[in-house]
Amino acid sequence: MAASCAAASELLHNVNKQIKLLFPKTSCVIRRISTTADRWDSPTQVKTKRSPQQLVGVVGLEIHAQIHSNTKLFSGSAVRFSSPPNSLVSFFDASLPGTLPVLNKRCVEAAVMTGLAFNCTINKKSLFDRKHYFYADLPAGYQITQQRRPIAVDGILTYSLLGGLKRNQVLKKTVRIKQVQLEQDSGKSLHDDLQSQTLIDLNRAGVGLMELVMEPDMSCGEEAAAAVRELQLILQALGTCQGNMSEGQLRVDANVSVHRPGEPLGVRTEVKNINSARYLARAIDYEIQRQIDVLQRGGTVQNETRAYDSKSGETIPMRDKEGLQDYRFMPEPNLPPLIVYEDNASLLPGADVCQAVVVHEIRERLPELPSVKRDRLVRTYGILPEHSFTLVNEEGLVEYFEAVLRETKKEPRKVIGWVTNELLGQLKQQDMSVSQSPISASALAELLELQETGRISSSVAKQVFQEMWTSSGKTAPQIIQEKDLGLVSDAEQLHNICQKVVDSNPDEVHAIRNGNKKVLNKLMGLVQKETKGRADPVLVRTILQEKTSS
Repeated sequence: MAASCAAASELLHNVNKQIKLLFPKTSCVIRRISTTADRWDSPTQVKTKRSPQQLVGVVGLEIHAQIHSNTKLFSGSAVRFSSPPNSLVSFFDASLPGTLPVLNKRCVEAAVMTGLAFNCTINKKSLFDRKHYFYADLPAGYQITQQRRPIAVDGILTYSLLGGLKRNQVLKKTVRIKQVQLEQDSGKSLHDDLQSQTLIDLNRAGVGLMELVMEPDMSCGEEAAAAVRELQLILQALGTCQGNMSEGQLRVDANVSVHRPGEPLGVRTEVKNINSARYLARAIDYEIQRQIDVLQRGGTVQNETRAYDSKSGETIPMRDKEGLQDYRFMPEPNLPPLIVYEDNASLLPGADVCQAVVVHEIRERLPELPSVKRDRLVRTYGILPEHSFTLVNEEGLVEYFEAVLRETKKEPRKVIGWVTNELLGQLKQQDMSVSQSPISASALAELLELQETGRISSSVAKQVFQEMWTSSGKTAPQIIQEKDLGLVSDAEQLHNICQKVVDSNPDEVHAIRNGNKKVLNKLMGLVQKETKGRADPVLVRTILQEKTSS
């Protein structure tokens, strides 16, 4: 390349020399000669060569979802959050000699249902393995998991996030799910800094987990958080996991690296045990920027495990991963292969029908998934996609919204404003769930119907809503009657009020008569102020138009 550039430069010099000899008085010279590279490289390609592509993030997730089950994966111990320490521990959970695991059918069905929801391939035969490592809260010294052949593989999670210039455009993305595997949880270590001791609670030991491994298909914290929120909604809809991250029912590990597009992936770090979607987004974005800064300074990203400090907003080192840990995986000798059946016809002779897990039966029990529900809401009621997100993301809000619609003739687009702004605003302010709302769907529908039929104005409707919220048990008609909030429709009374407003605002009346019809809205507002929002707006407009037209 250097030789060709030099030859081109020499050729350019000779051409200009010949021009000067032939045309001594010319000031024109050739300053650049087209080369083969010029003909092949587009302007964009030339720019790319001169300024290398920026480093971008690559994110994959490993998620541990606690199976919603009455008992543990391999024992009959109950599963309950915040029970007294070591009150829910069987002999097997404590790993006493001679105890054997007994597989919980409910946990297997939950894993199959979860796999089906993500369009996974369900392995009709899966295997259990022992994964050896030492934790003080892992009494057996190993975890029973599915390393060689998990119960479900090769799935897809489709999630959406709001983007675009105004942040109101729904962007659909997908992330591949490598596998869903069954495994048991460890116990919990409780660190007492005052006494300089660590206490062990085995209540959680042996609780059934589904580990979902996602491929590195995401590029930032926002995408990862959106994927986790969608996963959370799906698991809750299925009933296979309650998904409460604050109680450890959903725990997320993020594998983060950076690279230039088209180049091999960079060295990754693992950020462990993030317990909220908001912190997940912050941790990933911080880690991506940290790795970019390290590489731009000429440093090397270390293969290590890090933790996220929510107070500082930073990830901090926990331990390096340079030395590959030998988990000494081995087949679990006390559990036979896990067999699931496609349908009843495929059951083996002599198989216990009560204990058999049948994929076809589980597939038929699949509920309406969040993405399908959002599409249905938009298609059926004509609401905006962002409103469908709000409805689906809040537990019980879709059912509330549809219950209101069944009892009122008000348009869905108007009802959605009441549900997402007035109702949800009050619920968020007081940290309440939809099921705890003091205003039932029927009560709200009754209020909206009064507004729709013209008995109260929109401003009065909001005032009545506030009264209903604080005066539990009182209906909208009762409040309207007690406080005399019904619309003023008496023509003579409104004529007098309108005349008073017209007489008090001669400048506005003059403007209207000169063609500025928008000023009429100001006069209507003054009439509503006089009547405390109780005047019939249609009648007021008609009267004012009559009085300002002459």
